[in-house]
Amino acid sequence: MKSDLIYSFEKFRKALNRLDEGVKKAKDQLDNDGVIQRFEFTFELMWKTLRLFLLSEGIITNSPREALKEAFRFGLISDEECFIDMLEDRNQTSHIYSEEISKSILNRIKKNYLPVLKKLSVELNKRIIT
Repeated sequence: MKSDLIYSFEKFRKALNRLDEGVKKAKDQLDNDGVIQRFEFTFELMWKTLRLFLLSEGIITNSPREALKEAFRFGLISDEECFIDMLEDRNQTSHIYSEEISKSILNRIKKNYLPVLKKLSVELNKRIIT
């Protein structure tokens, strides 16, 4: 089970690095769409890594929302509200038909979500790898 957790964490970390790269390099709407897609992948890998980590601690979660709430209780994340907002935005991204909504989600990815995802990556690294 530890190897599954490490593998999942490594996939999350790689996706997070690609998201960060996309945020830094995005120049036009096509690039921005790619950043949103990378955000979706990163979010999926993040919550599944949290689920595996929590399971290794004896905590069973069955949904992203449960995993986020338990990660907050367990001290893996400190800003539960930001992660819940992230979940809601991730749920919206597959149904975006408005450029205005897309821009506002992209802005939150850059300003809010990327920093807390990086912080979570550091915390998970401390608890999983070391």
